[in-house]
Amino acid sequence: MNDNANFACIRCTVSGKVQGVFFRTSAQNQAQLLGIVGHAKNLSDGRVEVIACGQLEALDGLKKWLHTGPSTAVVSNVECESLAQQKFSNFQTL
Repeated sequence: MNDNANFACIRCTVSGKVQGVFFRTSAQNQAQLLGIVGHAKNLSDGRVEVIACGQLEALDGLKKWLHTGPSTAVVSNVECESLAQQKFSNFQTL
């Protein structure tokens, strides 16, 4: 795991039509392409939570992608916040 100044972790919640549209799997694919580790999971209120750790540039790319998601999703809002560094070995869906 990189612990340089360009490595960070974020937590994003994505609202809209984001469950039942392969959002988590698509987020996993996007994260893996960007070299990001973490997870995506459905929340009981209909949102999807994404915890992501990686290089700042890669995280920016993921955040941009979250605003659109897969073609089957309709994203209405994305909120992201910084997190303390987390330890993940890969990116998975929960």
